[in-house]
Formats: sequence, structure tokens, C-alpha cells
Amino acid sequence: MVWKKVAEKNEIAPGKGREFSVDGKKIAIFNQNGFHALDSVCVHQDGSLAPGKLEGDIVECPLHLWHYNIKTGELLDYIKGVKLQTYKVEVKTDGIYLDL
Repeated sequence: MVWKKVAEKNEIAPGKGREFSVDGKKIAIFNQNGFHALDSVCVHQDGSLAPGKLEGDIVECPLHLWHYNIKTGELLDYIKGVKLQTYKVEVKTDGIYLDL
């Protein structure tokens, strides 16, 4: 895998998420007790998870209220065994990097 700088450390407020386009993929990075990254597109109807409400490790899709664990990518509602791709995150002095 390759580490790629995606954002500056101050671009994502604590308790919030932000979507980034990286190599043609939409990836959401959340600042919730550390930084966590996963594919940003909800499997239901392709809504972005990045602006969703965070409660602990769970993000709620703002379109239809499906819930995902931001650490594991696991969908917690409706369909068993569905997981979004997650990415390792490393915070360096010059920004936030993802292992892609």
C-alpha cells in the first residue's frame, strides 16, 4: 500500500467528518477520538456519510438514517455482513495521511 497525504490536520473539526476525493474514490475522514477513514458512500442510495451525525463510533447517514461504525465500516442496520472499506490513518506534522 501507499501512504498519501489527504488533508491538513485542522481541516476536520473534532466530532465531524469531511469527504475527500482520493484517486477517484470518495473517502470520509472523521475526527472522533482520533482520525478514522472509510468509503464515504452509503450502500443504500449513495449518500455521503461525511456530513452525518456522529455518536461515539457510529455515523448516521443523513439521507435515510442508516448507521455505520467509523472504525470497522460495518453497517449496523437492515443488511447483515455489509462493510465499507476502511483505511489506516496516520497523522504527521504536515497533515493527515491514508494508506491506500
